[in-house]
Parts: sequence; structure tokens; C-alpha cells
Amino acid sequence: MVVDGLSLNMRKKLTILIPCFNSAGRIMPTLNCLVEAISGGLIKQVIFADGGSSDIIEDIADEVGADFVRTPKGRGLQFKIGVIYAKAEWLLFLHDDSILEDGWDAELNVFINDEANARKCAYFRHAFDDKTLAAKIVSFGVYLRCKIFALPYGDQGLLISRELYEEIGGFSSLPLMEDVEFIERIKAHIGRKNLIMLNSKLVTSANKYEAGYIKRILRNFKYLMVYKMGKDPKEIAKTYYK
Repeated sequence: MVVDGLSLNMRKKLTILIPCFNSAGRIMPTLNCLVEAISGGLIKQVIFADGGSSDIIEDIADEVGADFVRTPKGRGLQFKIGVIYAKAEWLLFLHDDSILEDGWDAELNVFINDEANARKCAYFRHAFDDKTLAAKIVSFGVYLRCKIFALPYGDQGLLISRELYEEIGGFSSLPLMEDVEFIERIKAHIGRKNLIMLNSKLVTSANKYEAGYIKRILRNFKYLMVYKMGKDPKEIAKTYYK
């Protein structure tokens, strides 16, 4: 069988990395989005990098055929350790509440098999699982942030080749801002024009905004600013996670 000019065994493949912490109650919609890409051969491997869960997430990993890797807690560190076990040429980092829009797999299949993209990274357009006007306004703000500052956050996913990931140095073990820190190193290494916004959307949970969108945005902006001003992420994390 030939797809896009490449036989199935010649096409590049993905390792999906998901950091977990008591994720059993929210991860199934994410896994459902991956089924077709697994059966179609695009996804070679799914890794749960678990930060010490006390729920049944390990049983879920066993049930769906994902690799379960135990790590210390901390999303950056979980990603960092999880990559050690990755087997595919390309890596896709997702959060455990990510829902990928239909057609995402076709777009990524084209992207990773185009040699012109070998030294590029990509991320998804942002959307919430909330249809209110406030949610749509926030997502548009995310779009503007990405267009103006080339600064996607971790809840938009990150697609990068294993080779380029290793060359840049991968995720740090920061307890907070690990996504911002890595994106800044990516831009410094390959240039912001090579950080690509995909057409497909990644729908993420609005639960963390239940106290109000404006309040959460201002809070995130405050922590981003103190990080940019040089405050130790370990100190920031102490108040962020309270």
C-alpha cells in the first residue's frame, strides 16, 4: 500500500508522550482521538509518563497497550524521562486532557513526512471544551499570542523530531514554565519562523478556568512576568500550586 507516495513501512511515525498524575478520570477522550492514527500506522507508541498516581492509570495503560513509565512528579521531568523510552522518529507531547480535532492525523502525517519540515516544530490551534463567548475570546487571545510572540503553551501540544529534540536539549526539569522555557530554546535554535501553527485544533478542558477566565489569565500572566524577570521557577511553583 502506498500513501502520499510513501509505502506504509517507509512513512515516519510518532511517539505520543502524555504526563499523567491521577489522570484516569480524564484521559479516555484523549486516547479515543488516537485510535484511528494507531490503527493507520501513524502512531508507533504511546507513553504514559506517570508522576506517582494513586488511581488506576497504570491499569488503563496496560489495557490500551501504552508504555507506563514511572517518574518523579513535574511535567517537564515527566516528559524528559518519558522521551528516553521513545521509539519513533517524531515526538508529540500532549497533556492528559487533550482532544484532537478530526483530521489531525492526516495533517501530521503530511508534516512529518515532508523533509522540508525536518528542522521545524509544530503545535495545534487552541480551543476549549466550552462554547461560551468568553472561552472563544480567550482562545482568540491565544491565537494572537502565538502569532505575535510565537509562544504556544503546553496545552497546545508540541510536535518535534526526536533528532531535533535531542539537539536542542529537550525539556528541562523545571517544576513550572517548562513549556515556555523549552519553546524559547527552540526559537533560539531554529528561529521563530520554523515554529509552525497547524490548522488542526486541540480542544483542552476549561475546568482550570472555573474561577473565571479573566482571573485565570491575569494569574498566568503574573507568573509568566515574574519568570521572565528571572525569579526561580522553584519559588514560583510554591505559590502557583497552592
